[in-house]
Parts: sequence; C-alpha cells; structure tokens
Amino acid sequence: MPFSLAPALPAHRPAMAELWVESWARTLPEIDFVARRPWLEGHLDQLAAGGALTRVALAPEGTVAGFVVIHPGTGYLDQLAVAPRFWGQGAAEALMAEARRLSPALVALDVNQDNPRAVRFYEKMGLAVVSEGENPMSGRRTFRMEWRP
Repeated sequence: MPFSLAPALPAHRPAMAELWVESWARTLPEIDFVARRPWLEGHLDQLAAGGALTRVALAPEGTVAGFVVIHPGTGYLDQLAVAPRFWGQGAAEALMAEARRLSPALVALDVNQDNPRAVRFYEKMGLAVVSEGENPMSGRRTFRMEWRP
C-alpha cells in the first residue's frame, strides 16, 4: 500500500496517540499504555520544542497509519509507531526512509530487547546494535541501534 508522508499537524495528534497505545498494547500487553497516553502527549511536545521533527504516514484515504519522531541534529529517533492494522504494509519502511532523509548522517534509537519484532525490523532497515542499556521508564533491557550511510 502506498503511504504519503507529511509533517504531523495538531489534528493528527489524537490518531497518533491512539495508534501508539494500540501498537504498544499489542506488543507488550502487560504494560498499561492507556495510562501512559498523557506521558506521550507531553513527551511529543517536549521533543518538538527541542527541535525534533514528527512525520506521519497517511494511508490513501487519509488515515494516520503511523508516525516517526527524529531529531535531525542528533539523529536520535525517539518514536516510531504504526497502527497494527497497517503492520506489514510498508508504513514503517516509509517512516524509516523519511527518518534517514531528515537525518542523513545518523539514525540512532533505543529498542526493548524483549521486542524481537522491532529488533528484526530495525536490523532489516540497516541498523546495528552498538550497545545495551535499560529503559528508564520500564526498567526493561534495551539495545542502542544505529544506522550510518
């Protein structure tokens, strides 16, 4: 399915938050992501204030299929989420291509080690594990992954 990419607008935020909750609840059902929704909304505001860019992937009918948040100055990809109904249809690949376009020298991110689907996706997109760490919010083990041209 072809997706168009666009800067995120305030009108996209409710759909972005909903798909973030839905995708994370599907990935790690033991965590209450509905309760974390207010955190996400504030976090997106903080990221934007710090210079991060947010892009949405829009399905042909205009539905927000996913979004990515990357800081072009640091190369840090803070969020990449796709609604489960769009998994496997190319939205995540389109968003990663946009992240590389916005930050052509580096894309770096932290991913939960117990999210093998995401780890495989990022490896398929050319990112490599460069270190390990811990998610400060959940305490889960993470991989730092990076892509460089």
